[in-house]
Amino acid sequence: MTQAPPVESPEHIADQQVWRQVLHIPVRDGILLAADLYAEGADPSPRPVILERTPYGRRAPRESDQSRHDEPVPSPEQTSAYFVRAGYHVVRQDCRGRGDSQGTFVKYLNEGPDGADTVEWIAAQPWCDGQVAMMGVSYSAHAQTAAAAEAPGHLAAMFLDSGGFSSAYDAGMRMGGAFELKQVTWAFRHGEESPEAERDPLIRAAFARTDLRDWFSAMPWRAGTSPLRQVADYEEYLLEQWRQDAFGAYWRQPAIYGRGSYARFPDVPSLHMASWYDPYVRSTIENFTALDRLKDSPAYLVMGPWTHGQRCVTYAGDVDFGPDATLSDNLDASYLAFRRRWFDAVLGRGGDPGALPRVRYFLMGGGDGRRDEAGRMRHGGRWRTDSQWPPTAARETAFYLHTSGELTTLPQDAREAWVEYDFDPDDPVPTLGGQVTSGEPVMVGGAFDQVPDVRFHGAREPYLPLNSRPDVISLTTPPLTEPLTVTGPVTARLFISSSAPDTDFTVKLIDVHPPNEDYPHGFAMNLTEGIFRCRFHKSFEHPEPLSPGEVYEIRIPAPDTANRFEAGHRLRVDISSSDFPRFDVNSNTGEPEALTRRKVVATNRVHMDAAHPSAVLLWVRPDQ
Repeated sequence: MTQAPPVESPEHIADQQVWRQVLHIPVRDGILLAADLYAEGADPSPRPVILERTPYGRRAPRESDQSRHDEPVPSPEQTSAYFVRAGYHVVRQDCRGRGDSQGTFVKYLNEGPDGADTVEWIAAQPWCDGQVAMMGVSYSAHAQTAAAAEAPGHLAAMFLDSGGFSSAYDAGMRMGGAFELKQVTWAFRHGEESPEAERDPLIRAAFARTDLRDWFSAMPWRAGTSPLRQVADYEEYLLEQWRQDAFGAYWRQPAIYGRGSYARFPDVPSLHMASWYDPYVRSTIENFTALDRLKDSPAYLVMGPWTHGQRCVTYAGDVDFGPDATLSDNLDASYLAFRRRWFDAVLGRGGDPGALPRVRYFLMGGGDGRRDEAGRMRHGGRWRTDSQWPPTAARETAFYLHTSGELTTLPQDAREAWVEYDFDPDDPVPTLGGQVTSGEPVMVGGAFDQVPDVRFHGAREPYLPLNSRPDVISLTTPPLTEPLTVTGPVTARLFISSSAPDTDFTVKLIDVHPPNEDYPHGFAMNLTEGIFRCRFHKSFEHPEPLSPGEVYEIRIPAPDTANRFEAGHRLRVDISSSDFPRFDVNSNTGEPEALTRRKVVATNRVHMDAAHPSAVLLWVRPDQ
């Protein structure tokens, strides 16, 4: 058994007026996990405890912890002191194999048992009153759903910001069968910061001399032949994720499949927050709707217009949503105050949880479309409340694809109608923003005009609009005569065929601003996008090749959105077969993308006739 480190005495952090004590918390396999207890004194009295578990260093500040748009990011000591002054104790813990914690780091998969054991250990301490709430952004939110799946008896509440897997196969690690390559960029950046790299200057030098963008042209990677070869543990778990293309036992592990464990989640209040340009939109909304339905305790949903964790800025990418967009000064005075008020209400320390809106979402749109002083397009928007999601008055509406390039609410009546194109895996459609995080230096998230430039990986001169490519089918409505409000899921129902045994289809929803003096060609603003890998046309569990020329019906779900298309705007849908580097590229051979060395060109067809009414399904509500 691992020998326990010596017990360390509390230290007084005078400028924060709190005491901090290092804890070494045992978990079921004997590993000790390092943590800091922040309390009101050296011998603290029992209070509720707020636990945050992180792989990023328990004492390291993070940009996603910003509390106000006009203040610097608070340190962990400042954040913890705030909650201590509000009547809580705070425990911040390094995940296994990270920071000062023992063990081997395997992304996500240890967080369930480790988190549940930590909750129960804290609840047994004399300074805890038996209530252990959890909070955190991104990985720290994933760690919460992983712990909840283990049914810890003393978990009292969960504040999940920008994370918490409902199904990592559907959002966050894969989508529609395709692999999200942000897992690659994350692994590289954190492999560079791993304990192995800290101990070995040669490993650090190898990372420093590696340009990850070059490696994106040499995919797929193989064991021992990747930019992660210096840190074998990271290379091993990443390649394992990549190889697991079908939905099997790997993806049903509770730490990454909350959907399979909702019945075991403790019946406690939960708040689910994310952003329209965040990769966890689908997980966040599914967790909210499932727990709201299955549990007696209240669930709450907050959806902003930001990129991942950037709740204190007004913009995402090249688009600004106006002064109402920030959480601070709109939903509350600050992110700190917002969390404290919620914990106070649901833990019985002041405030009425029934008085809190169950759903708060930012409806994008309403701006004048001009360029602001920072060079961003003013799209505008405002906060809305509701009791459910999709909002109460929203109804699903089909917009049909026509070979003429039109998008209308009436299907084509032709006996035969289709559009086909060649999809070359060596020339994929470049990713221009979207629901991307942790993608640097290869990709960035947010809203952008869908015209590539030097900032985007894979973009090439002369930088023509994406919908000018022959492998992009672009369909638009006529200019709208009145505003159109879309709030909810986005699903493409396509009838497709291909010359290849396997291929991908993608869908992207776009708000096309009309031309003005700042944007004489208009501004095609991306809202949401999805992808589907066709060998999974029968099920994600059992891939099956396509028969060349046979017509199949597929559904491509894209993450939800909330946008008001103003009068004069056009609603546009782009259909293609790649979105790189956000997703790995289908080789069209039928072989798993993580293993194949071959590529072939596929001729792909989207059918649009009366018997095959391809359409995009949007949730439309009366104008607000």
